Amino acid sequence: MIQVFCKNTGTSASFREGTTLLDMLPVFDFDRPYPIVSAKVNNVSQGLKFRVYNSRTVEFVDARASSGMRVYIRSLCFLLCKSAKDVFRGSHIFIEHPISHGYYCDLHKADKSPVSQEDINKIKQRMQYLVEKNLPFHRFEAPIEQVIEMMHKAGAEDKVKLLETSGQVYMDYYSLGKTKDYYYGRLVPSTSYLTTWDLKLYHGGILLIGPSKHDPTKLAPYLDQPKTFNMFNENLKWNDIMGLNTVGDLNKSLLDGNGSDLIQIAEALQEKKIVQIAEEIHKRYCGRQKVRLVLITGPSSSGKTTVSKRLGVQLKACGLRPLTFSTDDYFVDREKTPLLPDGTPDFDNFDTVDHKALERDLMKILAGEEVEVPEFNFVTGKREYNGRKYKLAPGNIVVLEGIHALNPKLTDKIAPHKKFRIFISTLTGIALDHHNCIPTSDNRLLRRIVRDYNKGAFSARQTISQWPKVRAAEDKWIYPYQENADMMFNSAYLVEFAVLRNHAEPILASVPKNCPEYAEAHRLLKFIHYFVPVPDKEIPPTSLLREFVGGSSFKY
Repeated sequence: MIQVFCKNTGTSASFREGTTLLDMLPVFDFDRPYPIVSAKVNNVSQGLKFRVYNSRTVEFVDARASSGMRVYIRSLCFLLCKSAKDVFRGSHIFIEHPISHGYYCDLHKADKSPVSQEDINKIKQRMQYLVEKNLPFHRFEAPIEQVIEMMHKAGAEDKVKLLETSGQVYMDYYSLGKTKDYYYGRLVPSTSYLTTWDLKLYHGGILLIGPSKHDPTKLAPYLDQPKTFNMFNENLKWNDIMGLNTVGDLNKSLLDGNGSDLIQIAEALQEKKIVQIAEEIHKRYCGRQKVRLVLITGPSSSGKTTVSKRLGVQLKACGLRPLTFSTDDYFVDREKTPLLPDGTPDFDNFDTVDHKALERDLMKILAGEEVEVPEFNFVTGKREYNGRKYKLAPGNIVVLEGIHALNPKLTDKIAPHKKFRIFISTLTGIALDHHNCIPTSDNRLLRRIVRDYNKGAFSARQTISQWPKVRAAEDKWIYPYQENADMMFNSAYLVEFAVLRNHAEPILASVPKNCPEYAEAHRLLKFIHYFVPVPDKEIPPTSLLREFVGGSSFKY
């Protein structure tokens, strides 16, 4: 017999060796407002069919937990892929990227006809039928050569490339009915768990909508994001031109010795976009709109600071002289910082910035007055005035960077035509394979972990523990305004994960196994192992990545 300690109840129970988590669940009595979809065993996410052979600590989770939601969405993707193939023989479906609180999927039918509402209705009917049939998801483990051969026979060359470059000896795969597929994490036990979802015709493809992360019995609220969608499309087109649509494609290219070329292309694409933004600002500066204020924002670790500095260089190349400062300079004194419900400081709250003082100074500067601009001392927690003065002269343009820069309340007294708004995001355009897209926030979390550690600010454990609060603040204070942007910039870097792997591995490995943050560290370690590592020696000092891995020529 083995002893299992349940974190949900704070109690232990005895079981026979090999008992599944699903069979253990009824023994532990705790409040379950939503269906349990997975569990953490010794702080590692597992499916409910996981068999326990030694004494362990278990925590059961529903889809409100990020690990539970990933299990749910992964299973939902398999259900969609099988249903689409069942309905349209010879078709191929590509789950490309998150968008509009869902996942954009591109369906290529054998007859090459466009996707219609009728097509979507047929797939929905098939999905619902499979849910009602309560079909089990079966997991198998086999030598990787056997899994590769199976995927090759199925025509899944995207998965073949990924597995061939994984360096693994054994690999698991899943089946649903007669359909076999590969997914890089656990699934729910059966289709009957997948009760909350919808499909929507979206930009010529399919939008797969899953549950709300706050209430898994309800759908995530649909949010139209045409500008964000176009930014994704722009990135995907470049990937397609280079023949790098999946991580398997990228790994093959890196193993063929193309790392240097890919780094140069990634840098060139980003610089090209920054030049385009600078030229558009210059055009509006000289035109009838007479733009005088550039507002730059983006979520944590999106590269706002480096993009602002590189944009400043290109604005100078256009003949403009930027006056640059940050909303951080206008932080209220630390003792006046708003608090979260748990009593800790809410540094992302809009009222953390003295927005009245900031807007007042902006209006004076734009009116031609000389203004002394403060600097926030993060050591003392006080705003200080150290003689930095700004006065708008011919050729000057004000550049304001910060997480609240696009919030309309920050500059509502300044005429819209005088403002140019830029939103910086990190939208991973490459996917692991055609059925496994990469969460867009993983880029930023890995960047932040590496930067925080290198600066001696926080350990990986601390950064991971803070991340849920950071994400919640972004959803509240940043993302609602991204579609207000005049232009968007995607700071995702084609070879980013390959470069970050060497930096992130030892940092993530330092997270103790006996802490809750180990679950995320373990997931991220497993994830970055899919990428062939690339040394950062050829990353230029002006690169956006240097903001995170170190060695930047910019001062921060």
